[in-house]
Amino acid sequence: MPQPETVKILVVDDVEKNLIAMDALLRRDGVEILKAPSGPAALELLLRHEVALALLDVQMPGMDGYELAELMRGTERTRRVPIIFVTAVATDERRRFRGYEAGAVDYLFKPVDPQIVRSKVDIFVELARQRLEIARQRDQLAAALGRIQAHSDNSPLAIVEFDADLRVIGWSNGAERLFGWSAGDVLGRRAAKLDWLDPANGAAVEAVLGQMVEGHELRRVETLRANDKSGALLDCECYCSALFEGDRLVSVSVQILDVTERKRAEATQRLLIGELNHRVKNTLASVQAIATQTLRHSAGPSDFAPTFIGRIHALARAHSLLSATTWQGARLRELIEGQLQLGTIDPQRLSFAGPEIELSPEPALHLALVLHELGTNANKYGALSNEAGRVRLEWRLRGAMLELEWAETGGPAVAAPGRRGFGTALIERSLKAEGGSAVATFAPEGLRWILTVPHSGGAAELPADRPADDGGWARGAGAARASIAGKRFAIIEDEPLVALELAAILADAGVEVVGPAATAEHARAIVEGGRIDGALLDGNLQGASVEAIAAALDARGVPFAFVSGYGRDHLPAGFAGVPAIGKPFDPVEIVEIAGALLRGKAVLA
Repeated sequence: MPQPETVKILVVDDVEKNLIAMDALLRRDGVEILKAPSGPAALELLLRHEVALALLDVQMPGMDGYELAELMRGTERTRRVPIIFVTAVATDERRRFRGYEAGAVDYLFKPVDPQIVRSKVDIFVELARQRLEIARQRDQLAAALGRIQAHSDNSPLAIVEFDADLRVIGWSNGAERLFGWSAGDVLGRRAAKLDWLDPANGAAVEAVLGQMVEGHELRRVETLRANDKSGALLDCECYCSALFEGDRLVSVSVQILDVTERKRAEATQRLLIGELNHRVKNTLASVQAIATQTLRHSAGPSDFAPTFIGRIHALARAHSLLSATTWQGARLRELIEGQLQLGTIDPQRLSFAGPEIELSPEPALHLALVLHELGTNANKYGALSNEAGRVRLEWRLRGAMLELEWAETGGPAVAAPGRRGFGTALIERSLKAEGGSAVATFAPEGLRWILTVPHSGGAAELPADRPADDGGWARGAGAARASIAGKRFAIIEDEPLVALELAAILADAGVEVVGPAATAEHARAIVEGGRIDGALLDGNLQGASVEAIAAALDARGVPFAFVSGYGRDHLPAGFAGVPAIGKPFDPVEIVEIAGALLRGKAVLA
């Protein structure tokens, strides 16, 4: 329990023994006696101490008790100090009146009765302690209110308080910051008449507050739209709190949170989810059509599989390019280089030239498939089916149309086909859907296609002719297959179908597959459990980072490659030198990279 504050009592008497006697009589715990032998000495003590009671001798040389009392009443610091006069002589009514006029609350006559003195002094000591406690509580309350006010002023919430008549009686600094009007602009006005609420919302606010009053609701959450002083429309969440005294409403405090940006983000999110749903379903429908049409025009499984996989990879490569630009578009040159990286076209036998062209998403997807079909057909039947043929690709802008010329030379003799296959139909219909065209010329010197597609953007000039660059891993599936036969590879992949496909590809190449592991715990057990010659590691496992698994493989000297649908920037940092195989993957690429991993690092026994 805290000790009570010390209460100070001033005793003034020109007789030393009287001071000593009064000190002995009144001293106790929590009480300090200040003794002064004269009026001037008493004034000096009063300048340095706060006293709860003054006991003044009336008869003193120089300045008597009455004069001292009058001086005390004339100073703000000592004006309210209670005074008890102590006198040894009887006083007439005139002198008694003068004493009370000077601020006396009582008279004591010498010799004093100790019990009476103690009782009277105790009353003033208790009153002083009560005043001190009240002052302490007042200061604490003021500090608490100050903190509340400071938090209110700093809060991102706009706090508005209404009285029982729904007039504004409180307008925080946050409200002024959010809406722009000062407290003087809005205090005393009804909710429906405020400029920051449009008429419909103003009536709605009054209706809500009225319902809270009628139903004695203590709290409620509502939404409204409000204007700031500049006229901008804000979406707001309102947290209402009602204070009642019995059945009478005292006030309603409304804490308003600006959720305009959140609402916009939610709307954007809904739009993106809708767009994503649309694109995914369109992509799945495209895959379905590619599978059906490829199967319809294939002689058997051995013909279907590479054709279908190649078309899917061409589509996936174009999707990756578009994703890198958040589906804003893709460069034509990147689409061409994508086909080189897929191995559709031999980079040593292709040359291309034309300005830098930025394509919109849909034309980019369609042109990616068109270029893939052109390259595939050239490899099967055209200029790339022998050792001497070449392909030249040029493009130019003609008004609002982009024109591409695909010219093959040095291949077998060209003749118009007896029937139109799916590849030709795909080329023609893809561009026609964009408002363009595709026209083939079967000339003796080689096949020539003129492709057109609408294009509204400009073009930046590139060098007149650019040599092709494969930009990827050198092809050598046969050698890679031989180098990995009999080796142990761990597959760490959480998608069952993908894991099965990877396991099948490696098993066909003579690899002993360890796993697959679909969880981090299983992956760690495989890494620490025995000899592993290499590993294929998913970009994440069930949404979690694989950085720890990659670090464990690296620490044990196990070469590995990421297999992921993410781009390089979404893979664990610190592994920039590790190959990254994109999904969907090419079985040949899996075998090649597995072989390259073993050639690049020693096998850990």
